Amino acid sequence: MSELAILDQKLPAHLRSLDALDDTTKALMGGSSGNNKRISIEGGVWRMLVNGNEVARNEERSMNVVIVAAAPKVSRTFYAGVYKKGVATAPDCWSADGDKPDATAKAPQAKMCSSCPQNVKGSGQGDSRACRFSQRLAVVLENDVGGDVYQLTLPSQSIFGEGEPGKWPLQTYAKMIGSKGVPITAVVTEMRFDTDSSTPKLTFKPARFLETDEFNLALEQGKTDAATKAITMTVAQMDGVDSKPALETSKPAVKVEEAEEVEEVESAEPVKRAAKKEEAPAPKKSLNKILEEWDDE
Repeated sequence: MSELAILDQKLPAHLRSLDALDDTTKALMGGSSGNNKRISIEGGVWRMLVNGNEVARNEERSMNVVIVAAAPKVSRTFYAGVYKKGVATAPDCWSADGDKPDATAKAPQAKMCSSCPQNVKGSGQGDSRACRFSQRLAVVLENDVGGDVYQLTLPSQSIFGEGEPGKWPLQTYAKMIGSKGVPITAVVTEMRFDTDSSTPKLTFKPARFLETDEFNLALEQGKTDAATKAITMTVAQMDGVDSKPALETSKPAVKVEEAEEVEEVESAEPVKRAAKKEEAPAPKKSLNKILEEWDDE
């Protein structure tokens, strides 16, 4: 008889009710990182990656997902070198909370992000900052809510700003959903590339409510190890890239974890910008009206 034959038998009722392995078992199973999956928007294309290797791509302009978890704060990432397409490297300095360098950062640039020289306009390319904002999400595909959990790292221009009805940046979109008393995990979110942007930029809008079974699955997905990794690990960590010493440069150039985070203009700060005087904006429906119409569909 196999030494594991006892485990092949039908589980007792009190064990069948368990949703997942406990932390003790996971710790003793060792440090295997498993298959870390993420979605990249490099080049304005949806790219599905496993441990840094592209396994599929989708060239549609939009993709429907369910956001099952999000990092509690917007993070920051700094690279001392120049970005080289297709080559993933670990950041020289990064911050999970946007306030101070992470304890694992190999080359902290300052004690606090607010006083960091890489957070000064002009420290990066042109008038931009060398240290960039980003937001980590854990998402699942609309047609596979109970399936793989993916990391999605958004550049600052996909996070901040006012946007317009049906084309909101992440923070404004979340506020619109929250103002209706609806958790963002309860809706299917349409992510769409903004074709007016010269660099990859996403906008967001609600597509539909989740059914009861889908919603329950989404809630469970948000508690998984995969979701935790997605919102806490950098892209380099997800891809299994070893940390390297900071490169010596006279003036750091913008280098980011993925090409989609390179921006030609500074958009890292959630600053409200005045409209040009010569451009009279067309009348728009109120945001509440848009969501009310969606609710009634």
